[in-house]
Amino acid sequence: MDVKITPRRLSGVVTPPPSKSLAHRWIFAASLAAGTSTIRNLTFSEDIEATLRCMAQFRCNWEWQGENTLRISGCIGEERSQTDLPRFDCGESGSTLRFLIPAALALAGGGIFTGRGRLMERPLEPYFQLFGRQGIFHELRGSELTIKGELHPGEYRLPGNVSSQFFTGLLMALPLLDGPSVVISTTKLESASYVSMTMRVLERCGIRVRWSPQLNGFGVPPGIYSSFEETVEADWSQAAFWYAAIALGSNLRLRGLSGQSSQGDAAVVEHAKKLALEGEAGIDLSDCPDLLPPLAVMAAVRRGTTRFTNAARLRLKESDRLSTVSQMLRALGGAVSEEEDGLTVYGVSTLPGGTVDGANDHRIVMAAAAAATRCQGPVVIRGAEAVKKSYPGFWRDYENLGGEVHVL
Repeated sequence: MDVKITPRRLSGVVTPPPSKSLAHRWIFAASLAAGTSTIRNLTFSEDIEATLRCMAQFRCNWEWQGENTLRISGCIGEERSQTDLPRFDCGESGSTLRFLIPAALALAGGGIFTGRGRLMERPLEPYFQLFGRQGIFHELRGSELTIKGELHPGEYRLPGNVSSQFFTGLLMALPLLDGPSVVISTTKLESASYVSMTMRVLERCGIRVRWSPQLNGFGVPPGIYSSFEETVEADWSQAAFWYAAIALGSNLRLRGLSGQSSQGDAAVVEHAKKLALEGEAGIDLSDCPDLLPPLAVMAAVRRGTTRFTNAARLRLKESDRLSTVSQMLRALGGAVSEEEDGLTVYGVSTLPGGTVDGANDHRIVMAAAAAATRCQGPVVIRGAEAVKKSYPGFWRDYENLGGEVHVL
């Protein structure tokens, strides 16, 4: 779906969708728990659908109650089979795939994992290196990954500068084993706030993972997940696009966001304040890489130069986001240079508008829509349906706030 946006400022009140990062974790925890859990304020995006679809392979049951409340009856895994591995369709969800792999080993002796888009091109090497040391079979052929073997309690060492999702996957699966384990980061742990989020979810379920500065790692005890009732808070990652529109002149108020959130992307508030000032600015994205698209839009029209650093991991997302953010800004009339691990954005007084390739990336599409509010001429976005991955109601909210969107 391609859309054409006639530029105008937005106005009104908007509630961002539930946090996708938290929703993934609550669904995993509920699926692994003894008993039935209730999760409120869920949105059925494509990524969340992928997680529910995959966890159902472990014989957990779930049902919707009303529009956005989910009840999940936890599982203990199927009887282990030496021949038939469960199959998991992870869609385009990196969280689903990386969280799922260790759980599949612990519960079912492995699995066959498939995905779409760039999913199977995204890094899995930290797991592969662990599996090589543990004698676990793994084979990636095209878009199909086969893993077979058994996790054992013990020490797990992996780099912390690739993705925090590997740590979350292990921290959620290792309590299912019959002894304690240690997960050690061999480098500085980036996106550490996401691991802290995982630890809070685990503690809510009775699993007390402990961080050890001496080890630069985590102690993981064996345990049984307890059931729970939780409400998913609003998503700071999605709220960031409305913050970008505000920075560009829209009059918006955001509801449902927690000021004490464990979400790392709540940092958008402080970064937006920095970008509201004139002159040179530098933003380290090591703990909030997903904020680059909306922050780059804010930087595009400020008076000054903005340098975004420590963002090399963004080359391995749904698109190469350092490249696609650069292309988006240039297409709209912005000025930007691309470095190996970041971007430098040179503020301009106006954005003429133009045509943006959404690159099958939900965050590029939403960033372009936010930028359109400040453009002088129309903005065409190719592949605008990509928002369904994380924010299915984005275009509805955009129009409710006064945006003029025409499907081409």
